[in-house]
Amino acid sequence: MAHRLLVRRIWTLPAKEIRCLPASTATISSSSFSTSLQSATTRVSFLSPSRTLPRVLPHTSRREVSFNVQDHEDFTERVIKNELPVLIDFHAQWCGPCKILGPRLEKAVAKQKGRVAMAKVDIDDHTDLAIEYGVSAVPTVIAMRGGDVVDHFVGIKDDDELDSFVSKIIGQ
Repeated sequence: MAHRLLVRRIWTLPAKEIRCLPASTATISSSSFSTSLQSATTRVSFLSPSRTLPRVLPHTSRREVSFNVQDHEDFTERVIKNELPVLIDFHAQWCGPCKILGPRLEKAVAKQKGRVAMAKVDIDDHTDLAIEYGVSAVPTVIAMRGGDVVDHFVGIKDDDELDSFVSKIIGQ
């Protein structure tokens, strides 16, 4: 879980806050890499922009279709307090049907173009949330609006059934 939080923080770090490592911490001994390096010390500049790339990368305002719940506090902030309806996909890494349902559900949510959010909860990492919401089998999808459970289903559904489920949740 700490690894996920670290990756999430690095991934969401604005580019202007990324700096090059100081030369003192980024030196490499030539004795260990003498055949592959030309100089004794090399400044690591993989975090600074390259001169060959454009200075400004195109910014897209694409909103992520789904997010992984990190902990109970994250669940409260991003699911329960969310103004949008939220579909919560309770899944497990070892679950074959979950691997089929996940992309289908993301596709159905993406069709709604931001009118519904999707949270992913790994039941092995967040057993407390699975117990709290009565998840006894995976995949289980729970729909919440305003912090209240409004609907749910267990198992796989085809694309048409998922589209109608998502449409029903957002009130279409």
